[in-house]
Amino acid sequence: MRLLSTLFLGTILSSGLVACSNTSKAPPAQDPIELISQTPALASGMVAAANPLATQAGIEILNAGGSAIDAAIAVQTVLGLVEPQSSGLGGGAFMVVYDPETAKVWNYNGRETAPSNITDELFLDPNTGAPLRYFEGIASGRSTGVPGAMVMLHKAYEDYGKLPWGEQMEPAIQLAEEGFKVSPRMASLVKRMSGYVLANDTEARDYFFLEDGKPITEGFVRDNKPYAETLYALQENPRALVEGPIAEAIIAKTQAPPLAGTLTLEDMAAYQAQKTEAVCSQYRDHILCGAQPPASGPIAVMSILGVLENYDMKALGPSADGWHVFAEASALSYADRDKYVADPDFVEVPTKAMLNKDYLKSRAALIQTQTALTDIQAGNPVDFIRGQDATPDSPGTSHFTIVDKTGLTVSMTTTVEAPFGSQRMTHGFMLNNQLTDFSFRPVDAAGKPIANAPAPRKRPRSSMAPMIVFNPQGEFLFTTGSPGGNSIIAYTAKSIVGMIDWGLTPQDAIELPNVISRNGRVRLESQDLKSEETDEIDRGAGAVEFGLPNDIVSALEEKGHQVVRSKGEISGLHIIYRQADGTLIGGADPRREGIALPAE
Repeated sequence: MRLLSTLFLGTILSSGLVACSNTSKAPPAQDPIELISQTPALASGMVAAANPLATQAGIEILNAGGSAIDAAIAVQTVLGLVEPQSSGLGGGAFMVVYDPETAKVWNYNGRETAPSNITDELFLDPNTGAPLRYFEGIASGRSTGVPGAMVMLHKAYEDYGKLPWGEQMEPAIQLAEEGFKVSPRMASLVKRMSGYVLANDTEARDYFFLEDGKPITEGFVRDNKPYAETLYALQENPRALVEGPIAEAIIAKTQAPPLAGTLTLEDMAAYQAQKTEAVCSQYRDHILCGAQPPASGPIAVMSILGVLENYDMKALGPSADGWHVFAEASALSYADRDKYVADPDFVEVPTKAMLNKDYLKSRAALIQTQTALTDIQAGNPVDFIRGQDATPDSPGTSHFTIVDKTGLTVSMTTTVEAPFGSQRMTHGFMLNNQLTDFSFRPVDAAGKPIANAPAPRKRPRSSMAPMIVFNPQGEFLFTTGSPGGNSIIAYTAKSIVGMIDWGLTPQDAIELPNVISRNGRVRLESQDLKSEETDEIDRGAGAVEFGLPNDIVSALEEKGHQVVRSKGEISGLHIIYRQADGTLIGGADPRREGIALPAE
């Protein structure tokens, strides 16, 4: 592949790994978040999102004088319409915001909450006591939590909004009323999910399928009048989804079989989004900030990078040795996040201990030069008795990022969890199945309690990893994040290594192969992306695999890695990068449908 062969020309590899005691700086004397500084105003803004219509809506709002938060509302409401398989009004989100005037980085938590009357046996079969099958849980009424994305966005709007509330939704309302062309990805997922239960829900069947029962296809012009009516309701009342008739309709949907849920109006009305400082750490001389738990993604990404900091990744490059270290660091970090990260309102999350430089150096010391680790266990940054969780995540998620001309910066990951969430639709939007992100088992095989077990009003752990990276002077440098289930962690870490260590542009970092190691097999995601003849992006049949060269795969296998090629969850990285002259460049993942566009 052209990108990797170019990189190899400038990479000098030793016969083994290059472990460096002097590449890791001493722990800072102060919290990394205190090292962030103001950033000069920009000439213009930028939006990068997973669908061109959503990107254009964000640009329209920026050009009208709106802030990055105003644009985020526009992007989310359009994504919920044109990409309902990934996110929407019925889902949740995490958003990281950098305020250049105050040099503060905030975490906004719009994660869903569980009903107040559940137990930790939420996803156990009442007859057998065994965990439900994963998709059985997804398609049940038990899987839906209180939707928080729009409540969260309104909370951020109260801090940073400029335009009158509701104006941000006009692009989505127009598209919903006049219709939009169904994208290739939406059409393919409707077809794929038609074999499950998507067509069992009356509203979903009427919306996603034709009168003859066939799924809608690419290019079909689809309007959504109920969605427009929901947005009108939100214009009048920002909490219209959690109180009043729409909330009642959500509850009615969750209480329908199979496996009826127990959400109540009281649960809905009690919902509040949270605002805290972001979690921050240092990687070499850069500062990384991301969403707080129950988002586990940023902590896991920072953990991977903290292990890699003990190796000269610049010298290793994207070679077999470089990817070996990356895979091993990933496996170690996934094990830690599985054991320790959950909703901090319910369990203690040892964030500082997990990101401690000495602890991560001890984890890095486990990596062997020529032999892959086996049976990786979580470390012991603290003396907690915790069970090991192995909850899967589904890849029905979207990530977008926005910077306005003042420098206000948004990195937001948003989701309904599985493709089309719980497969239940009301008022023009899909309901989430977010509660299946809880562990289905309350204890592990040894009887130890699992931190991410269900509990009343608890928020399930997420792999989402919206992040903002700052340069050595503490100024904004770039945003990053991705959809993709728990592979989000590897995707996001890859992009940061690509830009900081390997000197790649945002687009080239995005286009690096996706290598995921979750303590077991190393999965190499192979996507049909590039035409063998022209080297141009080709989403059709006949494109070559977009993955590691065979010689690198063979070298990894010789080290003992079991490398598996699969389609995987599919990344959707979006990045905005501030260059030295203050101009912005963006990157959008060709594995999905997004674009990055500048504002006027």
